[in-house]
Amino acid sequence: RVLLMNDRRFPWLVLVPEREDVREIVDLPPADRAVLIEEIAQASAVLRSLFQPDKLNVGALGNIVPQLHFHVIARFATDPAWPGPVWGSGAPLAYPPEGIEPITECIAAAFRET
Repeated sequence: RVLLMNDRRFPWLVLVPEREDVREIVDLPPADRAVLIEEIAQASAVLRSLFQPDKLNVGALGNIVPQLHFHVIARFATDPAWPGPVWGSGAPLAYPPEGIEPITECIAAAFRET
């Protein structure tokens, strides 16, 4: 699954492998790990092509949500958290209701093209 973090300050995707009760990357069979790495690369390429970030951040913390998931975040030297991590950096700014569908459609189209 690919989710969009509802914080317009950062183009931010969350990848969630559809495997129940998996908490760590080492819990995946080798073939699934390889697929996951390629999916992270694909999400990174999508964010790079759409937003031309200065840096891409990829992280898997899982301290609050234990289900294995990866954050893929486009970062900019001008973003409010730069150069630190996005976690705990101010209050999120939600996409406006009329803005969420266009951004998700744009991201979905970019995934289909990669």
